[in-house]
Amino acid sequence: MREPRVDAAFVWHDEIRMLSQPKAVLFDFDYTLADSSSAVVDCCNGALASLGLRPATEDDIRRTIGLSIPDTLARLAGEEHRHREQEFRTHWRKRSDVIMVEQTYLYDEAHTAVAALREWGVAAGIVSTKWRQRIVDVLERESLVDGFSVIVGGDDVAENKPDPEGLLIATRLLGTAPAEVIYVGDSTTDAKAAERAGMRFVAVLSGVTEAHEFDEFAPLRVLPHVGEIGNCLIEAR
Repeated sequence: MREPRVDAAFVWHDEIRMLSQPKAVLFDFDYTLADSSSAVVDCCNGALASLGLRPATEDDIRRTIGLSIPDTLARLAGEEHRHREQEFRTHWRKRSDVIMVEQTYLYDEAHTAVAALREWGVAAGIVSTKWRQRIVDVLERESLVDGFSVIVGGDDVAENKPDPEGLLIATRLLGTAPAEVIYVGDSTTDAKAAERAGMRFVAVLSGVTEAHEFDEFAPLRVLPHVGEIGNCLIEAR
């Protein structure tokens, strides 16, 4: 299992603001709770090859994790190929059905985060572009599926992040207001989605986004990984 990357430059936000106790914490999945990057690289390059396109570098593919299929194709092959997204999606899903769950590894810190939320009586949920059943399969394998009250996947929404639809669906299912929820994610796409949903945002550095890239969104905290979320809740008490 690949250990989540901890950037030595991670910082608490300059303006330390005490967190009011949230009613729920929602998490992104890929690079926040888990690492599926090896499978994503395989699926992307397999789909590109099926379209007769050149393979992309692993680094370029990893930076697309969390984007929608059309945005991923456009980022890797160019905007002129965006119209082929359905063909790309078909090849992607065929390969993903075989390898995605098997090659997705939950971070150890995910267990720590769920335990902390349970201790403080705060509901946990997931909002991701990954298909919901794939998330459920990984969590069931890791005996953690019961730790989440709601899971909203990319197949549950009409528009993926940074559109706030998935986050707003999750809040409705939890019976909370967006202002009472914190969204935790590893990318600026997650930060934008939280901003548009009217939620507070906590950034984690377990993906490929550097701390300074979150500056424009003024996150409540920038943490090395989700295992630190409990410290935020302690401060809120």
